[in-house]
Amino acid sequence: MTIQLKQVLRMKEGTDETSYVKTSYIQKQVLSLTKPIKEKAITELYYKARPASLCIADLGCSSAELNTLGVVSELIQTIEKARREVGNNGYQQEYQVYLNDLPGNDFNTIFRSLPMFEDKLKKLMGQNFGYCFINGVPGSFYGRLFPANHLHFVHSSYSLMWLSQVPEGIEDNKRNIYIGKTSPPNVVKAYYEQFEKDFSTFLRCRSEEVVGGGMMVLTILGRRSNEPYSKESCYEWDLLATVLNDMVFEGLIEEEKLNTFNIPQYTPSAAEVNRIVEKEGSFTLNHVDVSEVNWNSSEQHKRNHYDFARCMRSVAEPLLINHFDEHILEDLFNRYKDIVRVSMAKENNVFINVTVSLTRNG
Repeated sequence: MTIQLKQVLRMKEGTDETSYVKTSYIQKQVLSLTKPIKEKAITELYYKARPASLCIADLGCSSAELNTLGVVSELIQTIEKARREVGNNGYQQEYQVYLNDLPGNDFNTIFRSLPMFEDKLKKLMGQNFGYCFINGVPGSFYGRLFPANHLHFVHSSYSLMWLSQVPEGIEDNKRNIYIGKTSPPNVVKAYYEQFEKDFSTFLRCRSEEVVGGGMMVLTILGRRSNEPYSKESCYEWDLLATVLNDMVFEGLIEEEKLNTFNIPQYTPSAAEVNRIVEKEGSFTLNHVDVSEVNWNSSEQHKRNHYDFARCMRSVAEPLLINHFDEHILEDLFNRYKDIVRVSMAKENNVFINVTVSLTRNG
């Protein structure tokens, strides 16, 4: 990952109303949808390996402690259930949990909640519960993060669509901030090739760190369509580009600034993910699941367009501040809220999730 992007790419820190902690309701819904896949995979792993010290990594953990630590708690509960079923509850199981994200991530928000999390875990698991050691691992998962043959289970949700860099050679992607209707074919090609390179690197690095027979469950923001440009894969960025173009027209943003701003993200299809896994060759693909979550992903947020605008702000704000300037943010997201409201009144907007369960070969 390029040095500059490592420093900039993060979810909005803190705990205010536009922080990632307070707005990541869509991500929470996705974690709930994929829970059965995670449970099945880690149960199979435990039945096969039964390690005395089980090493789990959550890659791209971000700062929403209820999401991140909720996944950790669910995985541990699943293992404890499996342990009792096979009669291995006479000893105390050890868990080594690694929470990874880029160095700019707000790890402190998660760490402050650890004492409460550990207390709840002990009460939930009972007297015979062993030890859970939680570690922060800052760094890009497009490189090595752990010792060789160390991890038993890897989880990642809504992180692998982020690229290590903005693709090269897309200077002609004028007035777009991602793949758009008017993007030339070379732009689409450059985005896919960057994703293929990054995802292959991710798999290669994890193949060195995951034990033979170890498992990964990865959920990537993706698409059902074979077309890289489809509403389900980039409509949220289309709407943001519309707002930015309006602000350029009104003289509030320089046109050159807009033309040099591109989102470092690619939303793959299940077929593309499958193809790259098979080509890289280190993991066997056990299961592929394609699901969707509405922009209004729960009754609590039904018809509340502002929640979605805040959710997008928590994701995009650090990138926008780095490229433009902080002073445009309030105006930008007030406009974005309005355009999202109009869109959501007319149509049902969804995110598509591609989830894969993989086993390390060897």
